[in-house]
Amino acid sequence: MKILVTGAKGFIGKNLIAELKNRNDNDIFEYDRDTDPSLLDEFCKEADFVFHLAGVNRPKEQSEFMEGNFGFTSELLNLLKKHNNTCPVMISSSIQAELDNPYGESKKAGEDLIFAYGKETGSKVLVYRFPNVFGKWSRPNYNSAVATFCQNVAHDLPIKVNDPSVVMNLVYIDDVVNELINALSGEQDKEDSFCEVPIVHTITLGEIVDLIYSFKKTREDRSVPNMSDAFTKKLYSTYLSYLPENQFSYDLKMNVDQRGSFTEFIKTPDRGQVSVNISKPGITKGNHWHHTKNEKFLVVSGKGVIRFRKIDSEEVIEYFVSGDKMEVVDIPTGYTHNIENLGDAEMVTIMWANESFDPEKPDTYYLEV
Repeated sequence: MKILVTGAKGFIGKNLIAELKNRNDNDIFEYDRDTDPSLLDEFCKEADFVFHLAGVNRPKEQSEFMEGNFGFTSELLNLLKKHNNTCPVMISSSIQAELDNPYGESKKAGEDLIFAYGKETGSKVLVYRFPNVFGKWSRPNYNSAVATFCQNVAHDLPIKVNDPSVVMNLVYIDDVVNELINALSGEQDKEDSFCEVPIVHTITLGEIVDLIYSFKKTREDRSVPNMSDAFTKKLYSTYLSYLPENQFSYDLKMNVDQRGSFTEFIKTPDRGQVSVNISKPGITKGNHWHHTKNEKFLVVSGKGVIRFRKIDSEEVIEYFVSGDKMEVVDIPTGYTHNIENLGDAEMVTIMWANESFDPEKPDTYYLEV
C-alpha cells in the first residue's frame, strides 16, 4: 500500500512512520515543511491512504494558524481531487476545535473542509479530535507540558506549575499509532463524524509532576514505579526517553566483604526485591531462615550447592546449581538454608525476595544448616 503522511517529521508522524516501516509491506510518502512542494502532487496521485498530520500549533503570527491548519488542508484535498483520487483521508484535529481561539478556529475550519470533501467526492474521511498526546520524541516547550516536564526534570532544570489542580486529558503516542494502524486496516468505520480516540487518561497536572519526580528518585532508592497502572507505565517510558545521553547508566551500592559482594538491584512496593550475590570460591553464605520472607535463587555463573534443613529436622537437602543450566530454586519459609561456591571462580546468583529488606523487620534468624 502507498501511504502519504503529511507532518512526517512531527511528533505523531515520526512515531507512525516508524511503526509503518516495521511492517515492511508499505511504500511511505513522507511530506513535511522542508519537502520539495512539487512532490506533493505526485504523492496525491499515487496514494492509497492519506494520514494528514501536518499542522501549526505554536506559530510566530496568529495568521499562521489558518494558513497551516486550513490552507494546507485545502491544498492537499484539491490535489487529490485533481487526480480523482478518492482514497481514504485521515486528519488529525484537536479538542481545541471546540474552543473560541485562533488555533481552535483553524482546526474547526479544517474539520469542516474535510467533511465537505468526503460528501463531495465519496471518499472515506476519518477525523480525530486528539486531546494532549504524550510519549517519546515529543518536543519540549512545544508539543506538550508532559514533554517539557520530563525534559526539565531529567536534566535537573526547574519546572513551573501555576495550578497543580488543573485536570489533563491525555493519550499515549503508542495508543494513537495503534488506532491509526487500525484505521489504515479499515477497522475504523466511522465516516462523517468524529472517530473515537484511543484510551484517554485523566489526571491532574500536580499528579503528573509528582510522578515524574518520583521516576527520578527511583535511581536513588533502586525502585521501579507501579507498572500495573497503565498511565504510570506509559509516563515512565516517556520520561526515560528524555534522559541525557551521558546519563543512561547509574551506580549501585555494592556491599563488599571477604566473602564477595551483595548488591540490591531493584525494589518494588508490591513485587519484592531483586539482588545480585557474588560468592568467592569455597565461600558459604546464608545459614538462616525466615517466617514469611521467601526467595528465589538463580545461579547465572559458576557452580555451587544450595542446602536446606527444616528447622525441626536433622535431614539436609541439597540442590546442585550451575550457570550452565538456568534453574530457579525456591527458598521456602521454615527452612534454614545456605549457598556454597563449589567452583574455582566467583559464583554469581540472582536473588529475588518477596519483600524489600526492612532493617526494622528483617525476618531473618541465624541457624546453621
